[in-house]
Amino acid sequence: MAENKLDYKKEFKDLYSPKTVPGLIDVPEMKFIMVDGKGNPNDKDGEYQKAVEIIYAISYTIKMSKMGSFEPEGYFEYVVPPLEGLWWRGDLEMDFTEKDKFHWTSMIRQPEFVTEEVFNWACNEVKRKKPHILVEKARFSSFKEGLCVQIMHVGSFDNEGESIKKIDEFIYNNSLKNDFNSNRKHHEIYISNYLKTPAEKLKTVIRHPVAKI
Repeated sequence: MAENKLDYKKEFKDLYSPKTVPGLIDVPEMKFIMVDGKGNPNDKDGEYQKAVEIIYAISYTIKMSKMGSFEPEGYFEYVVPPLEGLWWRGDLEMDFTEKDKFHWTSMIRQPEFVTEEVFNWACNEVKRKKPHILVEKARFSSFKEGLCVQIMHVGSFDNEGESIKKIDEFIYNNSLKNDFNSNRKHHEIYISNYLKTPAEKLKTVIRHPVAKI
């Protein structure tokens, strides 16, 4: 009998399948592979596309590790979690019309068995097999987001303002306030494959950090 694979999207629906109306959630600490950068994510050969390539290469090397001579302690079968991103514009108000000014952290959640040792091993494997991928730009880090308001946005990335307006109304009506800082940003989780899904059907979790007033 085939071993069951842990699918984080299905196991943790509170994190990955929110409703299309805003809700409050306390997000626990998780491990991620991250790449930081800036610039327009839509640039075909831009920094963002290269960052995504780096993260996926390392993540899938870890997933397939048991096929070789190195199997991490505590390894279990799993589905690679969805791509995520933190977005901001330096000290400026977030403006989705000026994508060239975006700063971002692209990231993918990692299973609990992944350690710094496992991450370093995977980076070395990617570097050996695909030297054009700049794994030195990646980092392995824990991230605890804490109290947030989130919503499932259905539709184009360019229409996210509609869902953000709903988030802001929820915050105002529930004695909360936005709590953006150097660690807590506008957060997106890409449930749909944006390369294969029509824009009007894209599903994106939008999450904003908040604090109680």
